[in-house]
Amino acid sequence: MNTSNAAAAGPALRVLSRQDLSRLSYRLQDVLDAVEGAYRAFASGASANPPKLSVKPQDGRSIAYAMLGRDGERETVAVKTSYKFGHEGAKADERYYTTLLLHDDRQGAPIALMDGSLVGSLRTPAATALIARACARSDARTALVVGSGVQGQTALPFLVEALPQLQRLIVHGHHGAGIDAVLTRMQEHHPDRQVEVSRDLRRSAEAADIIIGAAGPSSPESVQAGWLRPGSLAILVGYGIDKKALHDADYRVATSAEQMKVTGQDLALDGRLPALDAELPCILSGLQKGRRSGSDRVFAYNSGMVLTDIALGRVLAEQAIAQGLGQEVALW
Repeated sequence: MNTSNAAAAGPALRVLSRQDLSRLSYRLQDVLDAVEGAYRAFASGASANPPKLSVKPQDGRSIAYAMLGRDGERETVAVKTSYKFGHEGAKADERYYTTLLLHDDRQGAPIALMDGSLVGSLRTPAATALIARACARSDARTALVVGSGVQGQTALPFLVEALPQLQRLIVHGHHGAGIDAVLTRMQEHHPDRQVEVSRDLRRSAEAADIIIGAAGPSSPESVQAGWLRPGSLAILVGYGIDKKALHDADYRVATSAEQMKVTGQDLALDGRLPALDAELPCILSGLQKGRRSGSDRVFAYNSGMVLTDIALGRVLAEQAIAQGLGQEVALW
């Protein structure tokens, strides 16, 4: 048997590095469509999003996750891995790696092994924008983003893509480089829009119809529940909105109730999380409402679901392959 010919006959795997994906051209609307399609397919029962697995050594030096899922819309099976290394408080030795391995479940063939950072940085603000479109009042015109890190930098472009009627855009942050990045991202995607830089969080929050909490855990400020006006929508992605806003809300939404029980425990009061009224996949599919009335103060919790990584990963992988990016490796 000629082993070299046998190996050559097997399927090839496209490997897409972070550098490859940094050269990828994509449209915000394509990202929104992929993420929305993933949620709709999940609501219909066509997709699977099993609980994640995790391992952590006793000294806490690292934590790793493995997430298996299937996107029924694109018939794609994938495994996402996430590995973070770094002793608590020791920023100098922090390292983070995430990968996504995609398989075509129509033809039974591998598609790509890709760095997962781009997918993760896009699917979260896309989900936030979908929440805003589904749960905000139709006359919402002012949006505030709290935080200027990775999620804060990408939130406004997606929000405007989903809700072009927004007129006033505000960012509140404490890092000059992050604020500059917010302004740059908006210029790249929506050069006709201006972003205000907030100096007074309370005043900005009281004026906002939509508030996105995308700050980091060390953020010195957070929007208080009493600052949210009737009819407003508060979306928590990271930090920047006080937990009491969840408990005082008139209507509560999450991307996934089960995921919120795992990752949202820091929002509990007296060890309790309040009951949810709706989940995003069901709202997008018309099975549940995004709010009951125009006066509802709605709180939404945005946590990741691997099925959105899979759907978006496939879209980006196909576009990268079409653009000639990456390298083919014969593993089989």
